Amino acid sequence: MAGGSDRPLSLIGFSLICLKMVVSTKTAPEVPTIDQAYSKLSNSITVEWATVPGATSYLLTAEDRDTVIETMVANSPGTVTGLKAATLYQITLRAISAAGRSQASPPKQAKTVLAAPILEVSSPSPDSILVRWEAVDLAIGFSVSIMQANGLGRIWKENTTNTSLTFSNLDAGTLYTIKAYAWNANGIPGDDSTCNQRTSPRAPANIQVSFDGGTLKASVSWTPTEGASSYTVMAVSGSSERSCNTSSSSCSISSLSCGAEYLVSVLARNDAGSSESSSAATLKTVACAPGRVTIQEDSPGHLSVAWSNVDLGDYYVAFVKSDDGLEVHCNTSLTQCNFLSECGFTYFISVFAYNRAGQSPLGDVFNYTTAPCCPSDIDPVLVSSDRVEMVWSPVRGAELYETKAVGGASVVECKDTAPACTLSALECDTKYNITVYSFSEVRGSNMSCTSLSVTTAPCSPEIKNISKDAFSMINVHWRATNEEATYTVTARGEKGLYQCSSSGESCSMGGLPCGSVFSVIAVAETQAGRSLPSYSVPLETVPCCPAGLTVTQVTQSVLNVSWTMGMVAQTYLTVLESPIGQSKCHTHQNHCLLGCLVCGVDYTVALKAVSTTGLTVDCAYQSYSSSACCPLGVKLYRLGPNGIRVFWQVSRGSANYSTDLYGSKGIFTCAPRAGLSFCDVTDIPCGDVYTVMVSPVAETGLKLTFCPKKIYSVTCSGSTLGMVIYRGKRNTD
Repeated sequence: MAGGSDRPLSLIGFSLICLKMVVSTKTAPEVPTIDQAYSKLSNSITVEWATVPGATSYLLTAEDRDTVIETMVANSPGTVTGLKAATLYQITLRAISAAGRSQASPPKQAKTVLAAPILEVSSPSPDSILVRWEAVDLAIGFSVSIMQANGLGRIWKENTTNTSLTFSNLDAGTLYTIKAYAWNANGIPGDDSTCNQRTSPRAPANIQVSFDGGTLKASVSWTPTEGASSYTVMAVSGSSERSCNTSSSSCSISSLSCGAEYLVSVLARNDAGSSESSSAATLKTVACAPGRVTIQEDSPGHLSVAWSNVDLGDYYVAFVKSDDGLEVHCNTSLTQCNFLSECGFTYFISVFAYNRAGQSPLGDVFNYTTAPCCPSDIDPVLVSSDRVEMVWSPVRGAELYETKAVGGASVVECKDTAPACTLSALECDTKYNITVYSFSEVRGSNMSCTSLSVTTAPCSPEIKNISKDAFSMINVHWRATNEEATYTVTARGEKGLYQCSSSGESCSMGGLPCGSVFSVIAVAETQAGRSLPSYSVPLETVPCCPAGLTVTQVTQSVLNVSWTMGMVAQTYLTVLESPIGQSKCHTHQNHCLLGCLVCGVDYTVALKAVSTTGLTVDCAYQSYSSSACCPLGVKLYRLGPNGIRVFWQVSRGSANYSTDLYGSKGIFTCAPRAGLSFCDVTDIPCGDVYTVMVSPVAETGLKLTFCPKKIYSVTCSGSTLGMVIYRGKRNTD
């Protein structure tokens, strides 16, 4: 055996010697030579060299007094980046192959070009662009050029030692491209910067203004300006200012003031700024409606209408319209008009001012009523618990109607200009005397009008509570305040409509299905009519119980309870209870795992169905005894050449146990007599590894399989008596 293990080691040593000889024949590549090194960008240097035979890549090194930067490249030319602008670097190059890297090449010096100036551009006027930049280290001059971004037109180029430059005589509203770079004392240019800038637009021309007096809106149009992206129209009058913004060549300004003179101007805008204001156009709006209108009846049949003078008003028109549709008017440059009138009419008076812009806005409309008459044909069209709606024939000249209802201890009044009235907030189930009076400022109220007697409908009942008795009957109780009323209770839901009636204060209804939601209302009825329904009270019947409760023990401490889903129940509450404790599970599924069981204990399993509102019903109770405890301290002892004794310790209580030994040569089972904690297995082959599990046996004879398993090795050598070697422990699946 020892000689056989030395031979492979000798072969390995020989192989290592051969490999060392092969490696030693490979050499590093030749040292490359840099042809040239130059900088085109301020942060990089480009290096060119001749190819080195066998080199797979190259290492470029750039070094100044502060930093060393290395870059790996595949071939020539190569570029080192991340450098500082206007800085002198020493460049070296190494060739790299599989054998290693060469020595550094002879160094070559190169200086990075100047950094690009950072540009700040603006357009101070429509024909100029101002370019500014910060000073660049080691720069002695700058070159700035400008041209139209579309490539058309000429190119302006200026050299300067300053840090700002203005380009003039440019086209307004045109996009330009600006490019700038700095040069050093040797005249070598640095990086360049490029940016775009548009010139600001010129002021719009040919402004046209039109005015709509009906809407107090002005429409403004103009000739479009080159390069403008938007326009702002402003209308200014004293301290008042209105404006509108648009991207087109027209805009409307609304909410202008009447009787005002505006100056209208237009500004053009783009991303460079705004133009100067255009020449202002003048706009005069319509005059405001005349104010302080007064109406007087100087003598019967003669009305005098007067008003105040208004700015920008050229003349006035007063309109007088009676309530039968007849209209007359007068046209005057004065501030007063006279009209003929008749008694018993209501007149509506309005006054307008006019100028060249048109008619003034409508001002206040005034009415004037001559002596009224008593209403007739009073008719109650609706009588309810708290309202009486009444209509009557219109009365000429009535400016206002006053309706008064007197009943019990209350008086209810309403005033309206219409020949109708709704008396609200009345007392239910009450008799009222109702009178309608006509009224005008000139004549006052006519007190000779007759009364009408009306009784309101009964009061709405108030449901006090809803209860359920032992026979599943629903009892509804309400508060009754009406005389000689009949009450009807209705429960309405998706599964039907249920009713009960009574002249007292309660009634009962039955047969409502489980798992249902109902809306319960009560209505009172008398000869005067029906009351409004009471406030709706929700009624939810208990959820329907599930069926098929099943209890299964999963592990020594876990119990699975399952059931079929019930009607309307949202969740289920499972309670596992014993004298030593309680376990709960609240779930929306049809099963639940209850843990922390104590082995060998009698439990009560309860199931409750819970609705979405928390309404709970007890559905099922079941007794359950948990399994006996899994034994502890399982050990195996040899009884002889072919015998094994399995021994264990009972943790609590008494139970029957079954022992199984699983080996490669078969399964061996034994069961002890009641009360014993060991079991003997005879004729069991030695020289095998056995998995041993001792399980309690339920009262039904079912062997429980969740107890832990242990692995023992039963050898054929050694003593025929004593403990068997313990190999490990395995959990059950």
